[in-house]
Amino acid sequence: MRTPPARTIACNPTRPAWPYWMGLLILGVAMLIAGAAAAQEENIKSHGYSFYGDLTYGPDYTHFNYVNPDAPKGGEISLSTLGTFDSMNPYSRKGRGGALSTVMFESLLGEGVNAVAPADVYSEYYCLLCESLEYPPGKEWVIFYMRPEARFSNGDPVTAHDIAFSHNLLLDQGLKSYADAVRKMIPKVEVIDDHTIKFYFAEGISRRSLIEQVGGVPAWSKTWYEKTGARLDESRLETSPGSGPYTIEEVDVNRRIVYKRNPDYWGKDLPFNEGRNNFDRIRIEYFGDENSAFEAFKAGEYTFRSEGNSKQWATAYDFPKVDNGYVVKEELPDGAPPTPNGIVFNLGREVLQDKRVRQAVSLGFNFEWTNESLQYGLFKQRASFTQDTPLMATGVPEGAELELLQSLGDLVPAEMLTEAAVIPHTSKPERLLDRRNARAAMKLLDEAGWPVSDDGKRRNAAGERLRLTFLLNSSGSATLSAVVENFMSNLDAMGIEAVLEKVDASQYTSRERDRDYDLVFDGYSAFLGTGTGLMQRFGSEDAAYSLFNPAGLASPLVDALIEQSLRANSREEEEAALRALDRALRYEFFMIPVWYNDVHWVAYYDQYAHPEIPPYALGYLDFWWFEEEKAAVLRDAGALR
Repeated sequence: MRTPPARTIACNPTRPAWPYWMGLLILGVAMLIAGAAAAQEENIKSHGYSFYGDLTYGPDYTHFNYVNPDAPKGGEISLSTLGTFDSMNPYSRKGRGGALSTVMFESLLGEGVNAVAPADVYSEYYCLLCESLEYPPGKEWVIFYMRPEARFSNGDPVTAHDIAFSHNLLLDQGLKSYADAVRKMIPKVEVIDDHTIKFYFAEGISRRSLIEQVGGVPAWSKTWYEKTGARLDESRLETSPGSGPYTIEEVDVNRRIVYKRNPDYWGKDLPFNEGRNNFDRIRIEYFGDENSAFEAFKAGEYTFRSEGNSKQWATAYDFPKVDNGYVVKEELPDGAPPTPNGIVFNLGREVLQDKRVRQAVSLGFNFEWTNESLQYGLFKQRASFTQDTPLMATGVPEGAELELLQSLGDLVPAEMLTEAAVIPHTSKPERLLDRRNARAAMKLLDEAGWPVSDDGKRRNAAGERLRLTFLLNSSGSATLSAVVENFMSNLDAMGIEAVLEKVDASQYTSRERDRDYDLVFDGYSAFLGTGTGLMQRFGSEDAAYSLFNPAGLASPLVDALIEQSLRANSREEEEAALRALDRALRYEFFMIPVWYNDVHWVAYYDQYAHPEIPPYALGYLDFWWFEEEKAAVLRDAGALR
């Protein structure tokens, strides 16, 4: 190929050449600026959202991979729950909300009925009330373009005005911890037209969780709230119309709630909903205790149980309906990290602010004896807040995790850099009180200023007894009650005045909200990714009152690691920060981890079917379905009431 001749530039010999060159330079700079501006203006418009922009389902998806798109519609599924309720408004601190009372309400980015959707991917969100969303690469704002066909159950259109109203209602009348966090992140909401809404995000903050945060706000009817004068922070049985697939059919306080599928549901034919929302009715029966609930299941008063009681799973499913196949007993895979539950310390109590006391108390829990003697050896011991996932901290920190911890300087205790991640102590299963652990616990209590006095009780220098109260819901399982009672027995053997306070469900809810306990069996949410919700659960700012932080944990180190995860620019950076967070949470030692199960235990009358279970949801209310021919066999046999 010939080389083209060099380009010559003719100049006027009577004028200097620099104005011409300067003109070219200015033109070039202008073109560069325009090009950069154009690049910045290339906003992202999509049918769904993930922080890194990778979506499993394309814009032309027809259904989620795990559902049966040909699943029949019809039939009823019925479940049980324990305790009482006096409200159908679950968003208020007052009263006790009815089971599934959020099921009527949808959001811009959709969810499932009591399940994530889609349930085969993590941290991906797809349009439901919206048909698309738009945001710049820097995520300084987001615009949602709503579906004009979306309707509330009373026929009113769902508009951008309803979304803005719902967002502000949560800020004005919702939980304080939520409102305080969101106000700082989202300073402005703009309704562009009836079906277009724009959220602006604050400068200088992480862009994590912002778009999914506003996309997940329940859509409430502005017209209904303004007409009735109802408040979000009040306990009430009347509810605003929702736009979801189910509406309320019956409410019998403290006995029963029935939801029915709306035959005129506006979104029934969306790809998002194909193969989902299959039952005509969802019925929840209330019972005062676990034993009466189980006997009602055996009698056919309700049809589905997600079992959590190991004793019942091991010994109680030997009744005739199981033997003859009327009731199916099934173990199904669970790919989600287990809920980090356990015995939570109230860090607001002065006596429990000494980590040595917490460590000593934890040594009173004998997992091995508990599992073998009370739980039929069916559980594994949980160590991590991200158990059995790539985010679980193991061994000593290394690589990117170590570099991150080192970058935080004095916030990180020296031993965290050189010692393995905290794991639960081991105990001998032969006897409830492991003497080796008891000796270690007593030494810690002595060091913490709680020696044994002449009467065999532990007292401080002022002569005050070491007294700890454990708050327990009396309507819970007998197995859990036995676990706690034996744990308290070990504390008593150490010289601690251990007081078990069993209260009814309503008192339990009230006292738990007020953090009126020393110890409580509770939990936190597991995490597979970062998000601003981590601050609500583990952050210092809301620690004094957050309902999601039962320990009242307030740790500058935890705060810093959450912030690092929120500012991660890649999945690798995010995962390193979250492994370090798991390590730090375990180091802070605000909970005694207990047990977990890596499968779902379910029992149900043989009139239901399900696809292969996806990793992140059992989905029995979401994508299971009813089979009429099987149900007829059960009815003819008199198996159901």
